[in-house]
Amino acid sequence: MPSSVKDQTSDIKNSGLKATLPRIKILEIFQRSAQRHMTAEDVYKALLGEGADIGLATVYRVLQQFEQAGLLSRNHFETGKAVYELNEGHHHDHLVCLNCGKVEEFYDADIEARQHAIAGERGFRLQEHSLALYATCVKADCPSKA
Repeated sequence: MPSSVKDQTSDIKNSGLKATLPRIKILEIFQRSAQRHMTAEDVYKALLGEGADIGLATVYRVLQQFEQAGLLSRNHFETGKAVYELNEGHHHDHLVCLNCGKVEEFYDADIEARQHAIAGERGFRLQEHSLALYATCVKADCPSKA
């Protein structure tokens, strides 16, 4: 269910930023989009599609501010481009298709426990981590295949 402009304004202000029109519009894109992982260019194209007059440089700047404020998380997958997603406060890992670039999120308690155990066995206490598995889709009916 999409948030109201009032909710988005509150989210932005609670993160320590002013609720400017570009920030509100960019946050709306992430909250409404079916695509969870977006590059700056994806966000810019979505804004253009809505007729918003927000430049690409502003998109990059706002994405960086949102990441620093904790509203978005940034990943670098196989493309090397920064990909952003809403930070919803729960950890997950990623499965990335090498053919089409589709990203699927997953959580596996056994993998998480094993990573903590490995760190502990080597004298470390895991603070955070990022796991991306790169694979090729083998589903015959994959909607992301060209």
